[in-house]
Amino acid sequence: MNEDSSAEPNPSSAKQLTVLRESIAEVDRSLLELLHRRMQLAAEVGRVKAQQGQPIMVPEVHHRVLTRARQHADACGVSEEVMESIFQAVMRGSVERQHRVGVAVRAEEGSRLLILGGAGDMGRWFQNFALLLGHRIDVVDPAMAPLPAMAGRYATLDEVPDLDVYEAIIVSVPLGRMTVVLGQLIELAPRGLIIEISSIKDDLAPILDQGRQAGLHLSSLHPMFGPRKSPYESLTFVLAYADDPQEERSQVEEWIRHPYTHLVPVPFHHHDRLMGWLLGFAHLSGMLFGCALTRSGLGAEELKACASTTYNRQTSAALHVLGEDPDLYFDIQSLNPHRGEVYRAASEALNELVEAVEDDDRERFRSVLSAARNFLISEPG
Repeated sequence: MNEDSSAEPNPSSAKQLTVLRESIAEVDRSLLELLHRRMQLAAEVGRVKAQQGQPIMVPEVHHRVLTRARQHADACGVSEEVMESIFQAVMRGSVERQHRVGVAVRAEEGSRLLILGGAGDMGRWFQNFALLLGHRIDVVDPAMAPLPAMAGRYATLDEVPDLDVYEAIIVSVPLGRMTVVLGQLIELAPRGLIIEISSIKDDLAPILDQGRQAGLHLSSLHPMFGPRKSPYESLTFVLAYADDPQEERSQVEEWIRHPYTHLVPVPFHHHDRLMGWLLGFAHLSGMLFGCALTRSGLGAEELKACASTTYNRQTSAALHVLGEDPDLYFDIQSLNPHRGEVYRAASEALNELVEAVEDDDRERFRSVLSAARNFLISEPG
């Protein structure tokens, strides 16, 4: 038998595959038409909800749709996980469609906001987010100085004709500038709510106290995501409250109310300790991973070619950190008064694992990992 003949495609098989692929393409077209129709219906639902002031996300409906999808998984020949992920994506699209069509309706009742640092990454994110919520946005940023004059666009606070027309002012400036900018605002004494969004807050306590004593309304908010975050994914905001968490929550949530918003109140003086671990340690882990690998003496290409699943996951997380602004990450490390606690714990944990391995102490190694796993999987409350 000619060895090459077995490698030649069977004409009848090739024709059969072509027919099957054409059939699949036809089904795909039908699915796209149905998806288009579903989004049209979602848009109508969004208009009605916006007019009636109803919430877009209804957990009971969300749960019901996913349950129905999982029940049909076997009939479709796929796992429940696959079926759920498909319908999760469809529902995310429906929520986005509902929310977008309601922008015009919400804009009729929207408020006027000012964003300080509006040309920065997070400032631009808040601009887009606030527009989706139906608010009207003006911006202050030094980057506006060389641009042609335009209403609602200012290079400095001094150029803003009347701060009292704004119902809220969002301060999205670099950490090192936050105290200065808040001081300028306090001197101008606007009537609206001032919302600062710093990642580290302890050093702001004196200026915030000064503002409150002057009778101003201030709120300390912390978006737990970066400027690349889609507004149609889970959006966690930490509210660092100074006095009454319910009162401060009611003040700020009006400006961030959205289908995917989660607002978590924590005491102001607990915020930075929490961030020492949620940000400082998480960033440090990624930085250490990348920096240690540069000392390995191995080539990046060789590591990538032989990479394990764990290596790829950690590389992805590290690159996310290493690809961000190093000055911001330096400030998050250096300005946090609780960083020593984090560094000590990291050093002690590394030493404990190294000692267990060097002492050939398998039980101690197991015990350390077991305790860590139990902590990470423990339920809140």
